[in-house]
Amino acid sequence: MKRPKLAGVFLCVGCLLAYLMFVKRHYSASKPEAYRLPPHASPSSNKLSDDRPASHIQFQYGIMFDAGSTGTRIHIFKFQIENKEAPKLNHETFRAIKPGLSAYADDPEQCMAGIVELLEVAKSSIPSSVWNVTPVVLKATAGLRLLPGEKAKHLLDQVQAVFLKSPFLSRDDCVSIMDGTDEGISAWITVNFLTGDLHGADSPTVGMLDLGGGSTQITFSPQDEKTIQTSPFDYIRSFQMFNNTYTVYTHSYLGLGLMSARLAILGGVEASPLGGSTELVSPCLAPEYSGSWEHADIVYTVKGQKAGEPVYEACLTKVEKVLYRKVMKASEAADMDFYAFSYYYDRAVDLGIIEEKSGGTVQVSDYINAAIRVCSSLSTSPPQSPFLCLDLVYISVLLQELGFPQQKQFKLARTIDQVETSWALGATFHYIESLKRH
Repeated sequence: MKRPKLAGVFLCVGCLLAYLMFVKRHYSASKPEAYRLPPHASPSSNKLSDDRPASHIQFQYGIMFDAGSTGTRIHIFKFQIENKEAPKLNHETFRAIKPGLSAYADDPEQCMAGIVELLEVAKSSIPSSVWNVTPVVLKATAGLRLLPGEKAKHLLDQVQAVFLKSPFLSRDDCVSIMDGTDEGISAWITVNFLTGDLHGADSPTVGMLDLGGGSTQITFSPQDEKTIQTSPFDYIRSFQMFNNTYTVYTHSYLGLGLMSARLAILGGVEASPLGGSTELVSPCLAPEYSGSWEHADIVYTVKGQKAGEPVYEACLTKVEKVLYRKVMKASEAADMDFYAFSYYYDRAVDLGIIEEKSGGTVQVSDYINAAIRVCSSLSTSPPQSPFLCLDLVYISVLLQELGFPQQKQFKLARTIDQVETSWALGATFHYIESLKRH
């Protein structure tokens, strides 16, 4: 009888042990994923070939609206953040619509459809799980700077309302008019980040020239202490980025963007009063030319100035008067490497100096020689754009007024490593840094 009893005890103990093992396995399998190591993070695989710990990689997104004078553009950036290193740009999505926000100055509610359309692009580009931590920002440039304050505010209020209804992270400061100097600095950050020149404190940087529709900017990092000492105090700015401090010479010339300059050279005035004359006559157009041109929601009748002085010389005189004492020379800039963007790029493409997709290089003398050629042949072979003579004369004079000699060469690039060379990337970095500080 003892043996059967003993066997019964062993059987009970065995059943109990089997039950406990089942419970333990079931509990382990039901633990939340957050507490389980992913397959690639197991202890045996958490080393690189040289025995250094594997990097912890995260991704972060940022949405930047560039509300320019001629259109609104959205940049959706995906950043790769590894340990405490400077972020790397993993991908950019870009879309653009026309016209610019300023075209809706008298009917601000009409701007909402375009903003909603671009937000849909953001939704389709960013995982929904991180929408609520992805900042959305709109910065308006010269187009809104030139509007009366109340009209600009109404437009920005409409955008703010759309952002607040979106699933993305929006704060009180997410919609604003961008200071021209900040625009120049942000573009400088973008270019030097993409060329790799911000990855070390001692890396030589490149300068930046941007010619937009309403304003133009110049930004570079001076190497000569004399430049810092002799420049107007508000032309020199210092800022921190990626744990380094940078000092730059930067200035934005409002009203000297190509479209605003066109208006001035044609004899018009920004925000001309209703009922005023919209007929403009200029020596920079073919003598027999008559056509229309729309600027800031006003349609002008433009005509060439009849006979007299040769077109190039007459146009040059007019442009020099418009620019007289409005631009400061930056002598050190002549010896530095510079990238040039926007209308500098577009007009070089129009002339066939560079390829539209790949960019290239151009000298100041290329713009001068092209201006002489185009202006001198207006009567015999009109260019595709009636304003090409005017634009080229303006660009060639502007560059020389900024201190660049005729033999100075610039790099022209619409993109670097397939990323648009605008201020948007630099401004996004700056905004994300501000979120971290707050």
